Amino acid sequence: MAAVVALLVGLFGAAMLAPASAAAEGETYVVATDITFAPFEFQDADGKFVGIDIDLINEIAANQNFNITVKPLGFDAALQAVQANQADGVIAGMSITDERKKVFDFSDPYFESGVQMAVLDTNEDIKSYADLKGKRVAVKNGTEGAEFAESIKDKYGFRIVSFADSASMFEEVKTGNSVAIFEDYPVLNYGIQQGNGFKTVTPKEKGSSYGFAVNKGRNAELLEKFNAGLKELKDSGRYDEIIEKYLGEGASDADNSFFGLLESTFPFLMAGLKMTIILTVVSIAIALVLGIVFGLFRVSRSIILRAIGTTYVDIFRGTPLLVQAFFIYFGIPTALGFQMTALTAGIITLSLNAGAYMTEIVRGGIQSVDKGQMEAARSLGIGYLPTMRKVILPQAVRTMIPSYVNQFVITLKDTSILSVIGIAELTQTGRLIIARNYQSFTMWLIIGIIYFIVIMALTKLSDRLEKRMVK
Repeated sequence: MAAVVALLVGLFGAAMLAPASAAAEGETYVVATDITFAPFEFQDADGKFVGIDIDLINEIAANQNFNITVKPLGFDAALQAVQANQADGVIAGMSITDERKKVFDFSDPYFESGVQMAVLDTNEDIKSYADLKGKRVAVKNGTEGAEFAESIKDKYGFRIVSFADSASMFEEVKTGNSVAIFEDYPVLNYGIQQGNGFKTVTPKEKGSSYGFAVNKGRNAELLEKFNAGLKELKDSGRYDEIIEKYLGEGASDADNSFFGLLESTFPFLMAGLKMTIILTVVSIAIALVLGIVFGLFRVSRSIILRAIGTTYVDIFRGTPLLVQAFFIYFGIPTALGFQMTALTAGIITLSLNAGAYMTEIVRGGIQSVDKGQMEAARSLGIGYLPTMRKVILPQAVRTMIPSYVNQFVITLKDTSILSVIGIAELTQTGRLIIARNYQSFTMWLIIGIIYFIVIMALTKLSDRLEKRMVK
């Protein structure tokens, strides 16, 4: 337990030493973004963050003599990161609206957007908004396309389903569950150029402007630098070059076959798998310690210790892992006024969650040992704790091994949920690749195969350990 406390104190201590924001010239600012919103922000074939937004913020930073650290999150999580002061600003194709102005301070507009509707290029039935009556359309959370669809859905009688990223929205239509999408026109046209199988069927609707944003009342100097740098880029013509680079003509000639994608993305997938394994191993090691401590609490003769163990288990088994991740990463730092890295938050979340299940595994293993074992040891004058350590636990371990490995597998799969706070584990790596090439089916197949191989290897290892324990 002391080791766990020391580790958590170390993690929190490192997080608390991080500055909440940068202010001086030459300092580094943390900028949150989406990274699944091509052509504004995405990861290229070399693993670099690129796009209109990324190029703009990088060149503005160079022009105004400050540095940036890009924090890749989903759109919703990026906004929460700025509100929680986990990031200094956000640039993610974010429309400037009156509602958002109540929460954020915006820069001058850097892009005038608009919305278009698109359907599969094989669809000849949907040609206007009127053809959507009684049907379902897909949108992306928080985008201008989602707002426009919401504004006309009652007039034209269609239903809306929302997704966290553009690739999932496109895939929804490919499955036939929805018939159309509403998307910001540059994102839509970029996807069509990449061969996503869609076509536009309506003219571009007038849209709002995109802006760089900071938390209300904070980082005013960063906002001023952004505006000054943006003006200089426009005056020099560099701004137009960046826009043309991503919105000009030209389709992708990449090999999108199964083996072509596997070859081109393998290094990134292995990096994602490495992060997944690190998260799993560290978290399950801490969870084992927590499980033993609280498992002993659960079978203790003290009603207070039993109550503590029960409360811990009920809290972390009774709330979704996603809620726990958001609370630990966004809620606690906001309430206590410090920063925490995504990796720190991810390890703490997985450890506490898996620890609750490990507690029940330990409790079940201890209770599976015949009560006569305890009574016999106590009758010989052996104390309660020595009996637990030398008699009960060694026997309980045999029954716990299969469940422990099973929890290891569950925790490995649960790491995918941490993609919502920007940790580039295997699932998040796949999402970043799909945001670039829109090859959802093939990429998820490859990722599924990788998970299957790793989990099957762990399962076989569990079987061998169980057989050796029986011998």
